[in-house]
This record gives sequence, C-alpha cells and structure tokens, in this order.
Amino acid sequence: MIKNLLASATCLATVMFGLVVDAGAVPVTYKAVLDGPSESPPVASPGTGFAIIVLDSDTNFLSIKASFSDLVGTTTVAHIHCCTASPGVSTVGVAVTPGTLPGFPAGVTSGDYFIEFNPLVEANFTAGFRGALTLDEVVDKLETGIKEGKAYLNIHSTFATGGEIRGFLAPVPVPATALLFAGGLAALALVRRKA
Repeated sequence: MIKNLLASATCLATVMFGLVVDAGAVPVTYKAVLDGPSESPPVASPGTGFAIIVLDSDTNFLSIKASFSDLVGTTTVAHIHCCTASPGVSTVGVAVTPGTLPGFPAGVTSGDYFIEFNPLVEANFTAGFRGALTLDEVVDKLETGIKEGKAYLNIHSTFATGGEIRGFLAPVPVPATALLFAGGLAALALVRRKA
C-alpha cells in the first residue's frame, strides 16, 4: 500500500514539476502595494494604491496596471525606478519611460492606469538606466532588479513632488509552484499517516 502511495506521489510530483518547468515560458507577474510610508523619506499621506507589472521577455511586452486613491495632492508624474543598492530600501533614478508613464492620469487624486508596450524600444528607458547596454541587456537589468526587490513604482503629486506613494515590486508566485508544494505536503502527510 505504501509502495503504491509513494509511486502515485512520485508520479504526481513529476507531472507537477513539468507544469512548473512549462510555467517558466509564461509572462512573469510582479505586484506592489503603494503608500506614503513606503516613500523615502516617508510621506504622511492617506493615499494608497497597487501596481501589477507583467514582463514577458520571450514575446517582448511589458504591461503596467496601477490603481490609486486618496492622494493629498494631484498627480504630476509616475515612474518605475530601478535598481536600488539593497532590496526594499532607498531611492534610485527613473528606469522606465523618461518624463512619466505614457498616458498616466495627471491632475487627479484617484485613478486607474493601464499600458502595454514593447520594452525593446530605446525611448521606453531613461538614458541613465540604459547607459551603454543593448536593449536586451536593459530588459534583463530591469527584470533582474524587479526580481531582486530593487525596483519600485511611485506616483508623484503636487503635495509630495518627490513621490507621494510608492511600493517595491515583488514576484507573484506561480500557481503551479504552490500546487507542487501543496501536493508534496499532501503526499508526505499520507505516507506518514499510513506508516
């Protein structure tokens, strides 16, 4: 009985491992919770928001979705900054889109935003972030910075010109990874119960 259970668990783990390997080919999603205390220095703002970034280096697209509300000032610009020296702290120059994110709502205290673009376009990155890198290297640098927790999105306003709310981007776990972990725990529990 235990041999059959172990064989079933091994088979299930193998199938799930295949799902995780295949999941590497899909776009990677990152999220951030935006607030004033996360700014550097912290900003006393009731404003909050969230951002979801999807980066697919295989098909070359980057999408940014953001929602924010209750800002004290009205919006002026918004950016993705990268890469801080340490994860989750400090400030660094703008990486994605010089000026502001294209079409980001200006002059409001609440709003929603969505854009999708090809990151392999030189104009989508600041010269300071690009340096002498090729566009492929720039996209890799951004992706690595986001994965390491060294990139953030912030929204600047008339109340806080250096940024009223911000949040560091973090990877969203791949569902197959969580499923694999849960399946492994269930198989282990069954083996222990039967032993």
